[in-house]
Amino acid sequence: MALFDKGNTSREDAVSAKPGGADIDTLLGKGSEFEGKLSFKGQVRIDGRYSGQIQTDDVLVVGPSARVSAEVNAGTVIISGTVDGTIRATSIVELHKGAKVKGTIEAPSITMDREVVFDGTMKMEGLSGGKAAPPAPGAK
Repeated sequence: MALFDKGNTSREDAVSAKPGGADIDTLLGKGSEFEGKLSFKGQVRIDGRYSGQIQTDDVLVVGPSARVSAEVNAGTVIISGTVDGTIRATSIVELHKGAKVKGTIEAPSITMDREVVFDGTMKMEGLSGGKAAPPAPGAK
């Protein structure tokens, strides 16, 4: 079990981590604990405990066993574990089955599977140019 490990991931992890199945560049493994400021390029997967700030233009993956308490600023954030804090993504936030998120999510695109627990606020910007969405067909 490594704190930082540049290695292969399973096919399932790679596919769910990033479109195209790109490899994880850095791993904070299950059982690890880290506190502070994390800045990186590439793709990082957290499966342990993390507390602090995370900054990247790339991909952050929060695995099913992860417990993260942080202010996150990233390009893409993929969550299957527990996150408490503020998440800002310039591309997309994906909440997968089993994710538990408490806090604020800000991103132009947000996806949420069934069996996700979310307690907080979401803000989606840049989708409709600031105009209200047209009413649903049949709405009065």
